Amino acid sequence: MKVLAGELAPDSIRVNAILPTGVDTAMIRNHHAYEVFLPGRDPASVTKADVAPVFQGLNLLPVPWVEPQDVTSAVLFLASEEARFITGAQLPVDTGFTMP
Repeated sequence: MKVLAGELAPDSIRVNAILPTGVDTAMIRNHHAYEVFLPGRDPASVTKADVAPVFQGLNLLPVPWVEPQDVTSAVLFLASEEARFITGAQLPVDTGFTMP
């Protein structure tokens, strides 16, 4: 992303990255993910409520995951006029997941 931002800046093309934590989609709501995060449990019997505390434990803010709309909002901001001078940036939408 940073290399592309540098290469494309002379053409006024901006390049940024959005770095989300877990997003409440089928990518994390499936039996395979449940097996990883709740080993030893029958994945077929695990519910979203069962796995939520595990995901919440990964984040600083007291939420298990972000909603797809949260990522969409970040994309819309970076594509907006308000972000016209932002390039080469990493925008974490991660509830503090990457904080040291």
